[in-house]
Amino acid sequence: MEQGSPRTDAARTLTEGRAVLGIELGSTRIKAVLVDADLTPLAQGSHAWENDLADGTWTYPLDAVETGLQAAVASVLADAEARHGVRPSTLGALGVSAMMHGYVALDAAGELLVPFRTWRNTSTGPAAAELTARLGVNIPLRWSVAHLVQAVLDDEPHLARLARLTTLAGYVHHRLTGRHVLGVGDASGMFPVDPVTRGYDADRLAATDALLAEHGHALRLAELLPTPLVAGADAGTLTEAGARYLDPTGTLRAGVPVAAPEGDAGTGMVATAAVRPRTGNVSVGTSIFAMVVLEQPLARVHPEIDVVTTPAGDLVAMVHCNNGASELGAWAALLGELTSALGTPATSDDVFAALLGAAPGGEPDAGGIVAYNQVSGEPVAHLDAGAPLVVRTPGSRLTLANLARAQAYGVFATLSLGLRALAEEGVVIDSLRAHGGIFRTAGVAQRFCAAAVGAPVVVGETAGEGGAWGMAVLADLRREVASGAGIVPDLGDHLDRVVGARSATSVVEPDPVDAAGYATYLARYEAGLEAVRVAARTLTPPPPTADALVAAGAATSGRTDA
Repeated sequence: MEQGSPRTDAARTLTEGRAVLGIELGSTRIKAVLVDADLTPLAQGSHAWENDLADGTWTYPLDAVETGLQAAVASVLADAEARHGVRPSTLGALGVSAMMHGYVALDAAGELLVPFRTWRNTSTGPAAAELTARLGVNIPLRWSVAHLVQAVLDDEPHLARLARLTTLAGYVHHRLTGRHVLGVGDASGMFPVDPVTRGYDADRLAATDALLAEHGHALRLAELLPTPLVAGADAGTLTEAGARYLDPTGTLRAGVPVAAPEGDAGTGMVATAAVRPRTGNVSVGTSIFAMVVLEQPLARVHPEIDVVTTPAGDLVAMVHCNNGASELGAWAALLGELTSALGTPATSDDVFAALLGAAPGGEPDAGGIVAYNQVSGEPVAHLDAGAPLVVRTPGSRLTLANLARAQAYGVFATLSLGLRALAEEGVVIDSLRAHGGIFRTAGVAQRFCAAAVGAPVVVGETAGEGGAWGMAVLADLRREVASGAGIVPDLGDHLDRVVGARSATSVVEPDPVDAAGYATYLARYEAGLEAVRVAARTLTPPPPTADALVAAGAATSGRTDA
């Protein structure tokens, strides 16, 4: 091979330990990517996993976190070896991101006290309402502080041993480095952050401590929460134990700089270089959310909007919907089974692309078909539980194109309901950058997204790479700071230089015909939400009664009561 060829350069980067590793624990896949100095992916790996609904709680067991991480890392290292002939033994830097929010409660020894409660759980209503009223800022159901206060309200026994509270990314980072820290963007989904200090809001910390004391608990929130860090700050290095946690084969060595762990919202903003005011991004996966960087604080509290921050600590209005493209994916899987039954099997990616690709041929309003994608509860739509539905009137036109368009519109519909509040506040959006696998089907989801948000939607060549690549960008920033003068650059300037310069983009303006059809669809969608509410209430089996549990236990043991 000639000197200076791309493969030679990649092999040298891997051999010399200059590649940077980004990992993201998403809802259905743990992804890992190795990038070079230009942020070009050198190797990729992944591991599929799913959350469990255990005793009414959405969770991932922490042993599944460990084995899943190890599988994803093994996959990316094997891919590097297969592509470039080198299995790297050290790295320039690494970083981990994961689903935001939730509740990882640990004792002083680092042992999990209760099963990890993910963002998907909506059982914290009383706590969220009391916190919102007390703090004067919206505290959504999925925020970590809502989970903590709900545990206090429910007088859960584990609170007596609670020593640390973190997110999934924070938990993994602690296993890697021993540091109880968190990227400020992820931290802002645990508790409100002060945009001036880039730390937790001191007045609201005091108010929450007072609330906890009123309920008989002497917990000090600042002692429980991880320390927030801005992008590029020193978040520790990979320890020997951390290296074995990632790679039990012993290939990876310790001593690697590790970036502050971030949430999936923050890595989405980084991957799309959308961290400046009047810009933002839309991220679509199992959930869907829009992040809009604010020029000034919002004037009032909106239950549809979280106020979080960028990885640099600037205020962001976040509209988060629990349900994104999962239902669309379920329909694609069903059609994939049909192709197999017909003797013409196709890959899941090909089936998904064909289904989504049919949508532009549908009528602008989806022909009177409405698709509800609520697999779980949806606070923005005021749904306590989910029940996916396809609803149509007798006069609707059931075609593949109309069904596909209805399902695609359904991905964005709840997001549109939440974005109304920003319009009421007079927030200006110059453009939104979109990312997530759904945007790999060129032009389709981007076009419908523009109609749904009423603003130009930009998709770059990194749109399908998602959060693992965005985390690699943050890890590369940490490497740059650690190897230089230690000065953290402005994140927007840095991303313009390293992300914007390498990413070709396409921009789609809202099409008037699509926008009018989508508005008609959304009106039907909103009017019919009661159907989801009724379906969820009537079709979901109620929790077993105490007598039923006793009877089941007796049956299992072979004993019956006299």
